Amino acid sequence: MSNELFIAVTAGLIAMFGWGFADFFAKKTIDKIGSVPSLVWAHVFGTLALLIFVLYQTVASGQHLFFPTEVNIWNGLIFFGALQAIVYLLAYEGFGKGQLAVLNPVFASYSGLAAIISIIVFKEESSPHLFLAIAIIFIGVLLLNADTKALKLKSFRIGTPGFNHIALAALLAAFWQVYWDKFIGSQDWISYTLLMYIFMTFTAFLVAKVQRINLHIPRNGPWILLALIGLSEVIAYLALSLGFSMTSLTSIVVILAGAFSLPTIILARTFLKEKVTALQTIATFIIILGIIFLSAR
Repeated sequence: MSNELFIAVTAGLIAMFGWGFADFFAKKTIDKIGSVPSLVWAHVFGTLALLIFVLYQTVASGQHLFFPTEVNIWNGLIFFGALQAIVYLLAYEGFGKGQLAVLNPVFASYSGLAAIISIIVFKEESSPHLFLAIAIIFIGVLLLNADTKALKLKSFRIGTPGFNHIALAALLAAFWQVYWDKFIGSQDWISYTLLMYIFMTFTAFLVAKVQRINLHIPRNGPWILLALIGLSEVIAYLALSLGFSMTSLTSIVVILAGAFSLPTIILARTFLKEKVTALQTIATFIIILGIIFLSAR
């Protein structure tokens, strides 16, 4: 395995586990305080964790904290932060209106769409081996987020409640991933991630206030879980940005990161005793097979 491929695979897997853990912890908080308050407060904790990490890195390296000086860079960071917050809000809204069995595969398709955009539109260097590995993992991701009801063609009709929200969220998520890769380039990915994350948190908070959503959480609320969601997300975003900054294999990073349902399902089965379906078991083996095939290059 080449060094670049190793970095891309490692970054994608870390992002996958980061978002997988975040989703697992969110299962508990959303039931208790709602989706938007969970989103806002988890990102507040994530911002604090990311800020502490960046300050530690700055002190340890003896370098000054980097701040862009170009207006267009600031505009880009605000744009990407706001766009990612909108993706979250659309996804939460859509999932709240429809059936997860139907909508999960639709949203999960964003990683495949991002990979296709990167390969076809931006001419990412690829090979039949890598393309086949990506296809195998993507099939596994779709099956992992589906069930037998969702596999019926009529379940995917456009009029399904929540479909429009989820489809738009998936499209914007794919756009965000590919263009965040192009934006971050070989820049200071840690500082860029921090600033983007701050603007994402601020946008989510602003939208909640405009919609007059109650963000109050009692003192005995799920604060630890919210902090764990934020920390897990920070790990995912740092890994994603690292992979984008240090490799040109965008499709590998996004397709592996998009398999975040795998650790979520494993954790839910282990700690919440949730039942794993036969289809999810098959999908898990398909994803693992794709990862092995990818790494065996």
